[in-house]
Amino acid sequence: MRLSSLSLIVVCLVAAIAAGRARVSHDDLRNQVMAHERAFAATMAARDFEGFGRYLSQEAVFMAGSDAQRGKDAVLSAWRRYYDGQQPPFSWEPEQVEVVESGTLAYSTGPIRDASGRRVGTFNSVWRLEAPGRWAVVFDRGCDCRSQPQ
Repeated sequence: MRLSSLSLIVVCLVAAIAAGRARVSHDDLRNQVMAHERAFAATMAARDFEGFGRYLSQEAVFMAGSDAQRGKDAVLSAWRRYYDGQQPPFSWEPEQVEVVESGTLAYSTGPIRDASGRRVGTFNSVWRLEAPGRWAVVFDRGCDCRSQPQ
């Protein structure tokens, strides 16, 4: 009886180790990043500035026009004004996500819309897998919507 119990434990351990090493499919990774991007964008509509910050890597670099904010604190400082007030000044949504073969970096892109819903630009973001199932933005390039025709 002890031998069969020990065998069962060994089989369970081997199965658990194999499951832990099972590779997540690219479709699953794309879906993860798409969900993160949608939740990230939802922080603007919800006026959730703290939530916005949870999606940023410490090394985040956000670019618009010829300006760049380097580091999470700089991005938060620059973006605070977009979260002030009752109404969001713009919105974004992902249209496409791709993930590198290693499953550690992803690219997302989609439209930026003004407060009336009119498309005013396109964003491009690079996400990094920072922990299992936790993606963070490391690079972002949106539009300098001030230069867009009104």
